[in-house]
Amino acid sequence: MAGTRKSRSTKAVEEAVAVCLARRVRSGERLLLALSGGIDSVVLLHAVRRLGHPLTAIHVHHGLSENADQWAQFCRDLCSGHGIDLRVDRVTVDRSSPDGLEAAARRARHQRLQAVSADWLLLAHHCQDRAETVLFNLLRGAGVRGAGAMRESAGRLLRPLLSVGREEILDYANSAGLAWIEDESNADTRYSRNYIRHRVLPSIELRFPAAAARLANAGGRFAEASDLLDDLATIDLGTSRPQFPIDIEVLRGLTEPRARNVLRFLLDQSGTGIPSEERLTEALRQVLDAAADRHPAINFGARTLRRKGRRIELE
Repeated sequence: MAGTRKSRSTKAVEEAVAVCLARRVRSGERLLLALSGGIDSVVLLHAVRRLGHPLTAIHVHHGLSENADQWAQFCRDLCSGHGIDLRVDRVTVDRSSPDGLEAAARRARHQRLQAVSADWLLLAHHCQDRAETVLFNLLRGAGVRGAGAMRESAGRLLRPLLSVGREEILDYANSAGLAWIEDESNADTRYSRNYIRHRVLPSIELRFPAAAARLANAGGRFAEASDLLDDLATIDLGTSRPQFPIDIEVLRGLTEPRARNVLRFLLDQSGTGIPSEERLTEALRQVLDAAADRHPAINFGARTLRRKGRRIELE
């Protein structure tokens, strides 16, 4: 029974990776894998190599753990054994970030990964990761776009394991005799995502065993809905360019939900983190209701949305 389960897990992982790469990657395109050294990225690296795809890897060294140097060396040894070129990049994490250390580390990692040259950047997020993201973003009030944020493909980001479950990944790793590192911070439930992973989802699954898979599927539907809302925003912008600054009259001529959708779309196009629906609604109210000689400013992280006369600008 165990042997059958493991062989099915191996097949599920390799089929998911093969289908994803065949659907997205063209011949000759360069693959770069984000390698943390954890089980998920180690399994993805192993599966991609077994399928015969050449790739390189990058390990982002946050320096937050006393074991960080050991993790980097583990990744060097792993890639050396597979004949894979690896670069190790150190980043500085803003420990005083107002949105917390967890978010600051993620932001620093994403910024470094986005700066590296490759046709596709492979990330090892799986089904439970997507379910956790759906719950996390819904609970923080991020709306449809946030709930559908973790996609199989977004720009040059590619997540070949998104349809694969955590147990299948574990079975694959054990069947292949793989070694991996354990980041001790993943067990710290002071971090919101870890709290959802270790406390919330397991509790839900006691009553609804398929909860993770269904939440992940819902994430896919949210992503589709988000794309349709983007199409609507493009229609509502008319001849206006999909970027700031934007004439205030473009938003005034729309219903409140459609004006909010255009504002959300423009913020996303500018690379600004999408705020909660409540904060977005308040931002829209301020810029629309202000007198012509007033210049309300709303901060979204490092960017500021400001009304100047008849225009809305993002600074």
